[in-house]
Amino acid sequence: MKLLPALSLIFTLGLTSIICAAQEPVVTAPPSEVMVLYDIASAPSAKRIQNDIQRLVDFGTRHTLSETVSDTRGIGAARRWIFAEFEKISKDCGGCLEVIYVTDTVEGKRRIPEPVEVVNVLAIQRGTLDPNRYVMMSGDIDSRVTDPLDGTSDSPGANDNASGMAGVLEAARVLSKQKYAGSIIYAGLSGEEQGLFGGEIVAAYALEQGWQIKGVLNNDMISNISGIDGVTDNSTVRVFSEGTRDNETKDEARERRFKGGEVDSPSRNLARYVKTMADQYMTNLDVMMIYRLDRFRRGGHHRPFNAVGIPGVRIMEVHEHYDRQHQDLRTESGVRYGDTMDGVNAAYAAKLTALNALTLAGMAGAPPFPAKVEAGGAVQASATLKWESADGEAASNLMGYRVYWRRTTAPEWTHSRFVGKVSEYIFTNMVVDNYYFGVSAVAKDGSETPVVFPGAAGRF
Repeated sequence: MKLLPALSLIFTLGLTSIICAAQEPVVTAPPSEVMVLYDIASAPSAKRIQNDIQRLVDFGTRHTLSETVSDTRGIGAARRWIFAEFEKISKDCGGCLEVIYVTDTVEGKRRIPEPVEVVNVLAIQRGTLDPNRYVMMSGDIDSRVTDPLDGTSDSPGANDNASGMAGVLEAARVLSKQKYAGSIIYAGLSGEEQGLFGGEIVAAYALEQGWQIKGVLNNDMISNISGIDGVTDNSTVRVFSEGTRDNETKDEARERRFKGGEVDSPSRNLARYVKTMADQYMTNLDVMMIYRLDRFRRGGHHRPFNAVGIPGVRIMEVHEHYDRQHQDLRTESGVRYGDTMDGVNAAYAAKLTALNALTLAGMAGAPPFPAKVEAGGAVQASATLKWESADGEAASNLMGYRVYWRRTTAPEWTHSRFVGKVSEYIFTNMVVDNYYFGVSAVAKDGSETPVVFPGAAGRF
């Protein structure tokens, strides 16, 4: 009888060993929060943004066809000032930014009838581990009045789009104090009002250089809080994104028809990522996801990137005031028209700049994106998700992967699980027909990529 407790203990230990051996390996999860991102969320300065918007307005007009020789008026002076500001920021961070012009001559267009050099200003913050992987924040340099060919009249363009350009400068000031695995591009694009030519030029340049741009955050009008609909709202932002890839081939469209992915383009999952960052790291800012490329029958500078397969979204105010957009400066029947400083709310612009900075930092701090993601499991009890795991120096910050799933009617990802440094996961007793699946890569500090949807439909 005295031997029974000992025998019982031996039996229990043996049974425990058998059970543990049958279970999945123990996986240590990464941090659920990247604490430095809370600091970034509060870092943008409304005062600096206000000053930058005013400085851009003071150039009188920044129309693409305006003066280029003067140091005080026209788009030439504006872009040289932006270049100088980026260089000043670079000096403060020990030369961490490479500032360049990316240009091309445009002519024979409806809004550019004569040859005009369209000049974009880029500041590049190189990554320490994976420098050829980029995320970009852009604003527009140019402005316009009622006549799109009027390059001489005063065109302040305070909200549209000095606000977006000021946000880009401020994001560079904030993030240049840190180092990231991937690279960040801060871009001032020109020719937007004449036909999105600056974005088209930079997108082509990026492809020529072999840049792997994983996301473009186009900021176009981020400082107005009072709309023509009578609503004032300083706590909501819209994020526009296309549902399917613009450069999808006929064969890829056929594959998508049978596998799904109509609302899971990389741009759409980039937008979901933006919302996730706001929900986690910001207070008093609600992201309104708009499931269309841009405003109804209108366009923005993320579109040329989408056209060549580079994911991009538009970030902007919720309630537009059309009397302050593309208008000659005037007063009619007691109504003031024109895009002037009195329509600017710098605190709101700082809040939206913080949202951009969080997204840039999160993506740049993450490991390489999962590649060649595929889902399987037709006529089986369990779905399978496979991907190509990254290795080498670029992936030296990789902690592992997180799998995601949601019902096919859910607009956003609802469930996830960290599964470690593997390249396959089986969703036991989950029929592939009933869910959408995806995977992200997670860094050791918790930084994470957007979710990558399987197949060509979701490829970043």
